[in-house]
Amino acid sequence: MEVMIIAGEASGDAHAAELITELRRRFPALHFFGCGGERMAAAGCELLVHDRELAVMGLVEVVRHLPRLRRLLAKLKAALRERRPQGVILVDFPDFNLRLAAAAHELKIPVAYFISPQLWAWRSGRVKQIQRYVKRMICIFPFEEEFYERHGVQVAAVGHPLVERVARWRAEHPVARDDRTVAVLPGSRQREVEMHLPVLTEAMQRLQATHGCKFVLPVAPHVSVESIRAMVPEGVQLLPGNEMYTALAQARMALVASGTATVETALLGVPMVVFYKLAPLSFQLGRRLVHTEHVAMVNLIAERGVVPELIQGAFSAAAITDWATRLLGDGPERQVQLDGLAEVRARLGPPGAISRAADAVAGALGLCGHVGLAST
Repeated sequence: MEVMIIAGEASGDAHAAELITELRRRFPALHFFGCGGERMAAAGCELLVHDRELAVMGLVEVVRHLPRLRRLLAKLKAALRERRPQGVILVDFPDFNLRLAAAAHELKIPVAYFISPQLWAWRSGRVKQIQRYVKRMICIFPFEEEFYERHGVQVAAVGHPLVERVARWRAEHPVARDDRTVAVLPGSRQREVEMHLPVLTEAMQRLQATHGCKFVLPVAPHVSVESIRAMVPEGVQLLPGNEMYTALAQARMALVASGTATVETALLGVPMVVFYKLAPLSFQLGRRLVHTEHVAMVNLIAERGVVPELIQGAFSAAAITDWATRLLGDGPERQVQLDGLAEVRARLGPPGAISRAADAVAGALGLCGHVGLAST
């Protein structure tokens, strides 16, 4: 028996891989196919499309890649029609995945959606598509459950998978902080890194000169190591992307591109400055569509400004240096942020999110009722 599963970027690949592993533990005869990255492949998923083919950022930038994205979508829709899986699991990546949800609905194939699109932040009208096409929404943030209940969507709130992943890593790796080390996380896509590194490089040079800082920079899987090495100051330690926690564990503070990495940084208890920059037109369009006060996920979870956000024009070497100086010291701003990050960790729920998500998926896709699928 087969299940299609679709994840379009690095964090989704990691969460989906853990879900595949748990579902295969429960149902050894289950075969997964679809779209994802190296972690999903390692977990046993047959990749028809690799997520690096979908790595596009920015509203305007997407337009240039529409023909390719449409071809990939058509390929997955064709596989859906030909293979008629028992169900479909969609992981975030809404503009792509909601089209697959519609295709599955037409074929009367049930859809479980793991990790909600950020409808509460922008383009909330898409909830109508979820009402129509998705059998169960599986949420990881505490404030999402109420949103979907209000819109009549079947929802399961399972907590955040990173809670258990980070706790497991911490139990196996001693934390040895260095008072002069700063972790730099410029993003998981090549274009993000290209947008952020010039400012970050200048900030690193300033912090080297004024504070004698050392820097560790994990390089995401789809990002060119050579392009980073050519831009950053001499002496910056580059690590593989899978050693991001190692970089954070030794850091006094971190400079983090807005995204899932901010949650991981919070779970590791590292004070941070969050930043993000888009192409000007993409930013202008996004500003009209987004309806939240905050951008950083940790601030959305806390429902207040726990960490500084340097977005677009506010993202400068001077601002980075100023905030880093405050967080490198032992002053009240560092302690206030540490207290706020503890609050964020408490709100993310207990370990076991993947197990709870597997329960919800199995129920939504009707896996438990098939004789011979479950392990004995």
